[in-house]
Amino acid sequence: MRILMAGAGATGGYFGARLAQAGQDVTFLVRERRYQQLQASGLVLQTPQGTETLKPQLAQANSLTGHYDLIIVTVKSFALDQVMEDIAPAVGPETLIMPILNGLRHIATLQQRFGEDKVIGGLCKINATLGDNGEVIQMTPLHQLYYGALDGHNDARLQRVDAALRDCQVDTRFSDNIMDELWEKWLLLSTLGAVCCLARGNTQQILTSRGGEALLKGVFSEILSVITAEGSQTRPAATARILELLSDPATPMTSSMYRDLTQGFDIEADQVIGDLLLRAKRHSLATPLLNAVDVNLQVYLQQR
Repeated sequence: MRILMAGAGATGGYFGARLAQAGQDVTFLVRERRYQQLQASGLVLQTPQGTETLKPQLAQANSLTGHYDLIIVTVKSFALDQVMEDIAPAVGPETLIMPILNGLRHIATLQQRFGEDKVIGGLCKINATLGDNGEVIQMTPLHQLYYGALDGHNDARLQRVDAALRDCQVDTRFSDNIMDELWEKWLLLSTLGAVCCLARGNTQQILTSRGGEALLKGVFSEILSVITAEGSQTRPAATARILELLSDPATPMTSSMYRDLTQGFDIEADQVIGDLLLRAKRHSLATPLLNAVDVNLQVYLQQR
């Protein structure tokens, strides 16, 4: 299977490297700066098991040739419009596109551009970041990759995707209810991002602060109310596990949005929090805590 990995950051770099190591034909679509960095130093993985360096196949938007069987999109959500332009020449009649982005807005955006039949569901669970020299740092052993048809019908095309991905040295989950998984991931990451960015700290610091537990549970409840109003068939056991994980004061957690914010980078405010507020408004839901988070993030973006 010919695979194009759009992005070689922490997510794309890690999972693309594992696919390449498993013998898959993987090309990384990257910008000029990342292209030069990877050409010079290779794709470096720092994992709990040690350091590995790969010589990846690289391409830039103006050098893509031929169609790909699978395009995995791993950029930040605010870069999606440009990435759609970049990958367009690589999309053929049989191409499937698997976005691994935060939130859900991107699914409709990709479907409108390339067609509903081309977009499949995908998400990952990994604690990873880029180091100062562009190395991919996997901070814990967690490395799960979920995928499946958005309508739950995993036909022969999805079976081929599974055959390519399941032996790539990561924990793969071929899901027949990927939409539930996507909603639950959004519940986790948006709660985590909201409280960490608003309080400017990790969950351990928040939960051990006066009013911190009430803040976290209040944000969680508002987001869950939006998800439920949108028609998601939330799974009680899964949502309880998410709240339990977030509420553990012994385990300090932060989100990628919080880490980007503390480094002065652009953040996925509209895609992670703003889209939830739009959906809440559609259902006339009161979400004062989410509104406070959104104002906080908008002020940050104005001050960058």
